Amino acid sequence: MALRQTHTATADQLGRTIPHMAIGDSPLDRMGIARQGLLIAGAIVAFGFLGSRLLGLARTAIIANEFGASPELDAYWVAFRIPDLIFQVLAGATLGSAFIPVFTRLYRGKDSTSAWKLASNVLTIIFLATTVLCLLALALAPWLVPIFAPGLGEDIGRGDQLTAEAVKLTRIMLISPLLLSVSGIITGILNARQQFFLPAIAPSLYNLGIIIGAVALSGRFGVEGLAIGVVIGSAAHLVIQIPGLVKERMRYAFRTNLRDGPTLEVAKLMGPRVLGLAAAQANFVVTTTFFASKVGTSAISNLTFAWLIANLPVALFGMALSTAAFPRLAEQAADADHRGLVETVSRVLRTILFFAIPAALGIAFLREPATTVLLERGAFGASETAITSAALGFLCLGIVPQAAIEIHSRGFYALGDTRTPVLLTIASVLMNVTLSAILWERFAVEGLAISLSVASWLEWGVLFWLYSLRTGSASSTFRDLHAISRITAAAAAMALFLGVVLPTFDEPGTAAAWVTVFAAAIAGLAVYLAICLLLRVEEVLEGRNRILSLLRPH
Repeated sequence: MALRQTHTATADQLGRTIPHMAIGDSPLDRMGIARQGLLIAGAIVAFGFLGSRLLGLARTAIIANEFGASPELDAYWVAFRIPDLIFQVLAGATLGSAFIPVFTRLYRGKDSTSAWKLASNVLTIIFLATTVLCLLALALAPWLVPIFAPGLGEDIGRGDQLTAEAVKLTRIMLISPLLLSVSGIITGILNARQQFFLPAIAPSLYNLGIIIGAVALSGRFGVEGLAIGVVIGSAAHLVIQIPGLVKERMRYAFRTNLRDGPTLEVAKLMGPRVLGLAAAQANFVVTTTFFASKVGTSAISNLTFAWLIANLPVALFGMALSTAAFPRLAEQAADADHRGLVETVSRVLRTILFFAIPAALGIAFLREPATTVLLERGAFGASETAITSAALGFLCLGIVPQAAIEIHSRGFYALGDTRTPVLLTIASVLMNVTLSAILWERFAVEGLAISLSVASWLEWGVLFWLYSLRTGSASSTFRDLHAISRITAAAAAMALFLGVVLPTFDEPGTAAAWVTVFAAAIAGLAVYLAICLLLRVEEVLEGRNRILSLLRPH
C-alpha cells in the first residue's frame, strides 16, 4: 500500500455552483446536471492536482539536483516522516471519512448554525490534539528517529551524525502539521460547500515553498533549507484557503465541546479511520524508511524518488477524481439515493482506470528514460538512475490498485462504514510487512517496491468485492469489469507497441532520453486512444462526441 497523501487534498464562483443549480423536475435532468457538475468539479480538482504534481516533479528534480541520493537527504526523508505521520493520521482521518458527511448533512438539512458549530469544534480539537502530539514528538525525537530508521548511515560509519541531523530536521518540520491540520479541515469545509479551486491550488503553494527552500536556502543551510521550505509551504497552504472561508461567512468560535452530538458522530466515524491511517502510514514507514535504512545508504532516497514518480498518476487521477466525487457521494448518501451513489462510484472508477492503467504500463516501459529526464542532473548520477528506475518499475505494478482504492474507500465512507476499509488496510499492512521482511535483504529496494504493490492489489481486490456485496450492485460491478477489460486490452496493445518501438530509441544520454520519453508517450497515447475507439470504450466515445459537437456549426 502506498501512502495516502493529504497534503494535496478548488474559481470561487464556479466552485459555489457545481452540484446545486436550478434544475428541472425530471430525474434525467437531475442526473444530467449532477453528472455535469461532477465532471466540472473533477476537472477543477484534476487541474489543481496536475499543477501541484508538475510542481512536485519540479521540486523532486531540484532536490535530486541539489542533493542526489545522499546520506543527508536520507536524513531529511526520515525526519519528514514523523511530522507527516502526525498530520496524516489526525487531519486525514477527520477530513476524509468523518467531517465532510456530517457537515454536509447538517448544511443540507438547513441547519447551518449547527454545521458551523461543528466546524469550529472540530477545527479547535484537531489543532489542540496536533499541538500535543507535536510537543511529544519534539521531546522524543532523539528516540523516535532510531526507531524509524535503525540503519541510517550505519554502513558508512555516520550513524550518530545522521541521526542527530534527522532529529534537528524533525524538530524544524514539526511546525508543519500544526499549520496543515488547520488547513486540512478548511479544505474539508470548502469541498463540502463545493468550493474546489482554492483547495486544489493550495498543494501547489506547498510544493513551491519546498522549492524555495531547496533553491534559495540550501546553499546556506544545506538540507535544513528543505525543512524550512516545508514550513513555508505549509503556511502558504493554509493562507491561500482563508478567502474561501470568508466567502462562506464561516462563524468560528473557540469550542472544545466533546459532548456535542455532531462532534461525537465525527469522532465515532473517524475512530476506525485513525486506526487505518495509522496502520497505512506505519506500513509506508516500515517499507520506505525502516527496511530501506537497513538496505544501505541512499536506499531511502532512491525508493522515495521512485515512489514520488509512481504516485503521480495515483494523485492526478485516483485522488483528484475521488476528492471531487466525495462531497457528491456524501449528499447522495444523506438523501438515501442508493442508485445514484452506486452509479457515481462506478463512473468515477471507470474514469480513474481509463487513465491509470495506460499510465502504469507507460511509466513501467519508460521507467529508465523517464528517471533520466526527471532526475539525472547535478548530484544525481547514472548509478542513482539505475537503482531508482528499477524500483520504479515494480512500483508501477501498484499504480492501478492504489488509484482505485481511493474511490472505493470513499464509497464506504459515504455509507458511514469506516470499519471495512480499515480492516482491509490492516490486512494489507500485515502482507506488506511480511513481504518486506522476506525480500529486503535479497532484492534490496526492488523487493520493497514489490511488497508495496502486492499489498495494494490484495487490498483493492477484496475492497472491490466487499463493496459490490455491500451495495448489492452486481449489474454495476459486471459493467465495471467489462469496461475495465476493454481498457486493459487497449492499454496492452499500447504496451506491445512500446515494446516493439522502444529498442529503436535505445541511445545513451539525457538528450536521447527526452526524445524517447516524448516520442514514445505521444505515439503510445495515439495507439491507446485508437484501440479504445475500436473497442468502443465509453470515455473515448463521449470525448469524441463532445469534440464533434464543438466543431459542428450551430
